[in-house]
Amino acid sequence: MRDKTHAEQIARWANLIKDKPQTEWRPQLNEFIDAQFDMAKRFRENLKKTQKGLRALDRLRESRIKGIAL
Repeated sequence: MRDKTHAEQIARWANLIKDKPQTEWRPQLNEFIDAQFDMAKRFRENLKKTQKGLRALDRLRESRIKGIAL
């Protein structure tokens, strides 16, 4: 595990999910997941701005087509 505070945060989240109704914690989870997708999209867009990034995206695409795990 990363550190004590990370473990504590996981425990707090698990307790929240256990103790509260879904209507209370689900919007927080959705916001977090949406933010992860947004961050990944921004990362890909930044990669597309450089030749090195474009080559990396091409290699990733090719490995997915071939079914190779990176």
